[in-house]
Amino acid sequence: MDALAEAVVAGATAAELEHLPLPDRFTAAHLRSDDVGGFTGVADKDVRKTIHIGSVPMPELAPDEVLVAVMASGINYNTVWSAMFVPIPTFTFLRHFGRQDRWSGRHDQPFHVIGSDAAGVVVRTGAGVRRWRTGDHVVVSPAYVDEEEPATHADGMSGNGQLAWGFETNYGGLAHYCVVRASQLLPKPGHLSWEEAAANPLCAGTAYRMLVGERGARMTQGDVVLIWGAAGGLGAYAVQLVRSGGGIAVGVVGSEAKAEYARGLGCHTVINRAEIGLTGDEPADPVTVGKRLGRRIRAATGEDPHIVFEHVGRATFGVSVFVVRRGGAVVTCGSSTGYLHEFDNRYLWMRLKRVIGSHGANLQEQSAMHRLLDLGHLAPALTATYPLADTAEAARLVQNNAHMGKVGVLSLAPGPGLGVRDSERRGRLLAARPRAGVASSTACPA
Repeated sequence: MDALAEAVVAGATAAELEHLPLPDRFTAAHLRSDDVGGFTGVADKDVRKTIHIGSVPMPELAPDEVLVAVMASGINYNTVWSAMFVPIPTFTFLRHFGRQDRWSGRHDQPFHVIGSDAAGVVVRTGAGVRRWRTGDHVVVSPAYVDEEEPATHADGMSGNGQLAWGFETNYGGLAHYCVVRASQLLPKPGHLSWEEAAANPLCAGTAYRMLVGERGARMTQGDVVLIWGAAGGLGAYAVQLVRSGGGIAVGVVGSEAKAEYARGLGCHTVINRAEIGLTGDEPADPVTVGKRLGRRIRAATGEDPHIVFEHVGRATFGVSVFVVRRGGAVVTCGSSTGYLHEFDNRYLWMRLKRVIGSHGANLQEQSAMHRLLDLGHLAPALTATYPLADTAEAARLVQNNAHMGKVGVLSLAPGPGLGVRDSERRGRLLAARPRAGVASSTACPA
């Protein structure tokens, strides 16, 4: 650990941090361009073979950027995609981005520092940054937007220059330091630890936009919401948003342990995938499976779902289109089982259903989600925490769908549970919401 990182961990003042030099290199979980092609013809694209922990050079900071000393980060499925080099190697994104201008050219490297979640301490600000100072405790939104593009000012996710930070850009959060635009930052909630704060932005923000935001399904009180993967990172936040918004959450999971977890989050009813005939990643007959699923949902709620929260993709999408009610909406943000979907279009057009594409969350939506955290209506879905050195093992857990909720990674934080600045609020929220309060995490040994 370099002197600046040591000072951050020790709680140095802003003035002390300013006077310490930036290191020339820093430790990061990264991919290497030399590994591209190594999985050709390989069935099990084990991400532990391609995620490396080692030293990378520190880039120059652009005028609108901030350098954050990362205390904690998290694993998302885009990290798994990156490390498998599918559907295309992320080095393709970096080369395309690098052609734009001098500053974007820094991202085109033979290494790719991955990770789209982070919480940490600001240690440097670019000359054009106005709202953030060295020493600020922050969380990072994964939406990397171009503020000079007109569409960005209507919705940060609508601009052609919008990228997923740490996936389509370099210098992501699974590292000792990360480089972000100032427009990605929000204050870290004081009642959360570093790893709890880092667990939320990508998954909770995405779920908020899908369900609550005006560009998503616009859930209202009493809506029945079918949530695929209700015990995963996205699903765990979706269940909480449905519960706290007065909706009726119906979760689909793959095991009894995951069913118990989803019930604890607030699912009205939970259905095991195997019970309706979904046992793998390949699509089953959507009408047959959809009828089974529909019967289970109606038996539990009396209605067909108003909304289907979809991110599984190929294995479930046809069922989602079939099972959602007349006039209902399927809102999708991903395809973990494959992105080429098949569905019977008659059930879409003749029953006036809608398919809504949703991606990430803009900064206002992230801020609204963080307000729910502060109010106690939403809690971190963190269930396990790994050290940075074991990032590959953490990603493998997610790759195998052997996790529940979010999997965190401690970067500079020497252990879990640190970084809480508002113990009174934390205790009050835990006491008020014992079932859905701040989640505790399991620290996995190195």
